[in-house]
Amino acid sequence: MVPVSPAPEPLLRLHGVSKRFGAVQALDGVDLELRAGEVMALVGDNGAGKSTLVKIIAGADPADEGVIEWKGREVRVTRPYDARELGIATVYQDLALCESLDVVGNLFLGREIRRAGVLDEVEMERRARALLETLAIRIPSLRVPVSALSGGQRQTVAISRALLGAPEAVLLDEPTAALGVEQTVQALDLIERLRDRGLAVLLITHNLANVKAVADQVMVLRLGRNNGFFDVNTTSQEQITSSITGATDNAAMRAVRAWP
Repeated sequence: MVPVSPAPEPLLRLHGVSKRFGAVQALDGVDLELRAGEVMALVGDNGAGKSTLVKIIAGADPADEGVIEWKGREVRVTRPYDARELGIATVYQDLALCESLDVVGNLFLGREIRRAGVLDEVEMERRARALLETLAIRIPSLRVPVSALSGGQRQTVAISRALLGAPEAVLLDEPTAALGVEQTVQALDLIERLRDRGLAVLLITHNLANVKAVADQVMVLRLGRNNGFFDVNTTSQEQITSSITGATDNAAMRAVRAWP
C-alpha cells in the first residue's frame, strides 16, 4: 500500500475572521486555508461576503476579529502595504488600469525604473516583455494604450502587473466577469500557469464552469459564514449549488439536475 503524502502546510490561514459594518454582520467567524500550487475558488451569492474577505486579506479593510497567519506565523494585515510585503497580490474586478498609458507604463506604474534620475524605458520594456513571455501572454504591442486592448488582454496586463513584485499568493476578483468565451479561456489558462509556477491562487467567481475548469478546492460563503469546503474532483455541481443557495429543492437546483 502506497502511503498518502500529507497535505502541505497552508501558506495563508484565516481563523475566526469577522467584520461588521454598522448593524450588518458581513463576515462571522470565517476560516480559510490557501496552499502554494493550489487554486482555491471562493464562491457564494451576492452579499455572501466574498469581496469583504478579499479586502481583509489584501489589507484594504482590516478585520474586526480573527487571526491571519502567513507561513504559520500570526501577522497583522491592516494596510495594502502589509499584504504586499508578505507576498500577497490582488487583482480587483475593475483592474485599476490607466487607459491612456501603454502596457509598459501600466506594468511599472508606481515602481518605475530610473537611471540617473531619468525613466529607463528600455529596461522597463525588456522586463515587461520577459514577464509576458514567461506567462505565454501575447500582446500585439507593449507601446499601445491599454484603451486599445481587448478585455482579455487588459485582464492579463492587470495580472502581470501584480506579478512584478514576485508574490507567493494572488487574489483574483471575478477575473472573467466581463470577458467573452475565447477571452475567458485565455484567462483560465493564465490561472493554471500561475498554479504551475507554485503560486497560491484565490479565485473569486460566480461561474461554476470556471471553478470546475481550474480550481482544486472550493470554499462556499453564505450570509457571511463558511458553508462548505469541497474538493472539485469529488464534488458535483449540484452539491456546490446547494451549499451556495442553502436549499436542496428550488428552481436553481432543478435546473442543475436537468442539465445533461
